Amino acid sequence: MSDAKLGAKVRSLRRRERLTQAALAERLGVSASYLNLIENNRRPLTAAMLLKLAHEFHIELAGFAPHEDARLVSELREVFGDPLFEGEGVTAGDLGELAAASPGIARAILNLYRGYKSQRESAEAFAEGLARHGHGAAMRAANPTEEVNDLVQRRNNHFAELEHAAETLWREARLDADDPYGGLIAFMKKRGTDVRVERAAEGQAMRRYDKKRGLITLSEVLPPRSRRFQLAHQVGLLFASDVLDAAGSLDELSSDAARSLSRVVMANYFAAAVLMPYHSFLEAARASRYDIELLAHRYGASFEQVCHRMTTLGRPGAEGIPLHFIRIDIAGNISKSFSSSGIRMPRFSGACPRWNVHAAFLTPGMIRVQLSRMPDKNNYFCIARTVRRDSGGYNMPHTVHSIGLGCEVRHAKQMVYSDGVDLDNLEAATPVGVTCRTCERLDCEQRVFPPMHVPLVIDESVRGVSFYTPVTK
Repeated sequence: MSDAKLGAKVRSLRRRERLTQAALAERLGVSASYLNLIENNRRPLTAAMLLKLAHEFHIELAGFAPHEDARLVSELREVFGDPLFEGEGVTAGDLGELAAASPGIARAILNLYRGYKSQRESAEAFAEGLARHGHGAAMRAANPTEEVNDLVQRRNNHFAELEHAAETLWREARLDADDPYGGLIAFMKKRGTDVRVERAAEGQAMRRYDKKRGLITLSEVLPPRSRRFQLAHQVGLLFASDVLDAAGSLDELSSDAARSLSRVVMANYFAAAVLMPYHSFLEAARASRYDIELLAHRYGASFEQVCHRMTTLGRPGAEGIPLHFIRIDIAGNISKSFSSSGIRMPRFSGACPRWNVHAAFLTPGMIRVQLSRMPDKNNYFCIARTVRRDSGGYNMPHTVHSIGLGCEVRHAKQMVYSDGVDLDNLEAATPVGVTCRTCERLDCEQRVFPPMHVPLVIDESVRGVSFYTPVTK
């Protein structure tokens, strides 16, 4: 990262903490004039001062990393790709300068746009309800899912305090790797709580905790892997409640809905950490070359649970492959996403249809591999497969999602799925974008919107590979 970007970040941090240059300089052990030179990009920010900033203000060093600026710019480009801003002449360079010089303002713009988009969608849903039923209800503008997703991304989907709590539970409950489910039942029974599997009934919850009766009930429709996970989730809510609250940064979230969702997400993380202990899972992942199905059998987990656990392997000194994860439904809606691979995820619209995560619906249950090249020229190795969630008997709906997992191509040889793929032939990589509005490739036959900052020129007498592709005359 350039010193210019770091200088702007220091200034932004100082202003956020409402400190004068003299006050911050004193805390860093430098003169106010030297700090002024740093903020104006005339002196470098040394590693020692960077560490001191992180210690003094309890901030993550990742916030000063280049990929954080790149992610911010990518999200800004997606926002300014909205037709709302068409004709304003905002360039990618402008957005890069904004993210570097004023990251706080850039994030404020993202929050403002998120609120605008949520209000717009609420208004459309309200109007549709009025048209169909003659009545409707106002919806909240805040988007709890986005808030919690931002929290997970900021922490790079690794929560050391939850990993520690899971390891503590293993010791206290004396869990057995061959039967953690039985061990969890015995652990809860010693604390006055029984666990039962009950017959399914219409409207019955998959999991329920009755504090007065001292009873956790699990539905019979849950397969064994889901029973284990739901039990570990509930144990987390009871055994590590304070840790879940701390990890979920509840004080930073803006609504009760976001705080409740954060606790659920943290409990899910805890459950995965209990059922797939960090060091054991990391060693098994490396030994099997990240064979998801093999690991699912070994740990009694689902394909999706293993994929998600793989993205949490960020312990310093014992890291796994930096991966990205995305889950979509058949309509293309993104219900979960995370990236530590560097690939950009869409925030405000659907993903590029060229991603193999979409094509996986064409071959249910089969793993599809893809070499992909993003507009920034970075190359990725991606796999995708559909997963089906059973929820009952014959007449109950069966939800199908597609899971995408991937890494930078330089890490691909560590994954068994790269066998037989010519990783050196990057010319064969599939050109993939984030969204149509931020992708500048005009020769894409699947383009459905013109790219931002490219005037829409239509010649009714000529047709290219798509409606938006210019043709050389």
